[in-house]
Amino acid sequence: MVNRMNILKEKLKETGFKITPQRRAIIEILLKNNKDHLSSEEIYDLVRVDCPEIGLATVYRTMQLLDEIGVISKLNLDDGCIRYEISLNKEDTHHHHHLICKNCGKIMEVKEDLLDSIEKEIQDLYKFKILDHDVKFYGLCPKCNKR
Repeated sequence: MVNRMNILKEKLKETGFKITPQRRAIIEILLKNNKDHLSSEEIYDLVRVDCPEIGLATVYRTMQLLDEIGVISKLNLDDGCIRYEISLNKEDTHHHHHLICKNCGKIMEVKEDLLDSIEKEIQDLYKFKILDHDVKFYGLCPKCNKR
């Protein structure tokens, strides 16, 4: 986590932004809970535990800033809110799919990319340079599937 924090600090410095205590608190929450795909409101609730003076608007502005400098990815999982995950390098963002349980809402990440050959075929056929893709599978997680 320390290494990722240092990378984030450097990215902020490179783009002319300072790492304020509020930004640091938000980034720490993102790093600690990266697998949870938190919304801004969830980030706000978690940050307030250690930083009670922080406002929701500060969280929104920080998330927008982190998105603009390319260190987080926005996820729209069709649940009415935008969720976030750290994306410090190409491996964090490209070829990243999600399994979403329709019963409990659990989100699981699929690290394997089974679309490489399809992506190449699309690029060849349509002369379209694909920069990224997003795939979501909806179903039941193992726990809900047992019910």
